[in-house]
Amino acid sequence: MKTIEIVVRGVVARGGWVLLNRRKGTCNAFLPGGHIRFGEPARAALVREIREEIGTDVEVKDFLGVVEHSWEDENGLNHEVNLIFKVECEELDPSKSPRSNEPHLEFFWQPVNDLGAVRLEPSAIIELLPRWLSGKPDSEWGSTIE
Repeated sequence: MKTIEIVVRGVVARGGWVLLNRRKGTCNAFLPGGHIRFGEPARAALVREIREEIGTDVEVKDFLGVVEHSWEDENGLNHEVNLIFKVECEELDPSKSPRSNEPHLEFFWQPVNDLGAVRLEPSAIIELLPRWLSGKPDSEWGSTIE
């Protein structure tokens, strides 16, 4: 049975840079975050996921939007819904990439105006994120399906 996965992602942005991660050896990048557990509030899931990934506590701020995403791989069609929040953490600094607590992930800072260069997924975030960070979003919804 196919399911729709619910994922929460955080935007840690500072001085025109945004924190991203990727699986080692791959070229697609993602905002930090992960799956929401059954019964877990989205904000709590984001705090938990970032703490697991880089060992840092964050403060989840504004809800930015939703991006639905679909892709095909060796296991067939996948479908997820990403809830995206702005996140603040004074410890995180664009001059130094945080060390990953998960051996399959690496974290890095990327200029907000050059997100396409790192194949940010879901790709709808490439256009939405600069608008969200400008404080004048014209959309809270994005999709790679439509």
